Amino acid sequence: MRARAFAALGEVNRLAIVEALISGDASPSELSRVLGIPGNLLAHHLDVLQDAGLVRRRRSSGDGRRSYVHVVPEALPMIAPTVTAPPNRIVFVCTRNSARSVLAEALWARDSTIPVASAGTDPAPAYHPRTRALADRRGLVLRGRRPQHVHDVVRPEDLVVSVCDQVFEELPTRPTLHWSVPDPADTDAGFTSAFEDIAARVSALVHQYSEGNVHE
Repeated sequence: MRARAFAALGEVNRLAIVEALISGDASPSELSRVLGIPGNLLAHHLDVLQDAGLVRRRRSSGDGRRSYVHVVPEALPMIAPTVTAPPNRIVFVCTRNSARSVLAEALWARDSTIPVASAGTDPAPAYHPRTRALADRRGLVLRGRRPQHVHDVVRPEDLVVSVCDQVFEELPTRPTLHWSVPDPADTDAGFTSAFEDIAARVSALVHQYSEGNVHE
């Protein structure tokens, strides 16, 4: 599998696609526009990368006509992320600010010294009980007391990461990065799957910044 992965990355366009997806997900049309790769050629490269176990395509849980491409978490250690200047603060956003964004915030606060917050476009009255239970099991501290609205949290200088397709597609100003994390669907299995997905992405993003910003 590693040989196939490295062989796939040996082509310059496929390497560019994977590098563009290290921080966040993108639709095929966005990749085509940003990288200047024609749609039919991009589709071929995505097929090769998917066969090599490097990327997956997932239908949007918001607008079902869209799909997003993301790097397979297990493949991230094979790809050396570029160290970039840290943002002033990172804000994770989902619709209700009761599960995915809250867990991402807690993971980031544990692993990085860069300030962090979370918010929602339609905040729930309280954090989801499964969020609290999962955080307790994983030894995470939930930093806020209740869900917050994006208008009360997000500042112009923030690096905003959407962890919900609906938020990414509906916000007037697109978030800086997008992680297409499926809705946990109010099941233990769904919450565990979402947590593991987010944890891998948080770890990869933390390592894009200098080691001086990461807890030893």
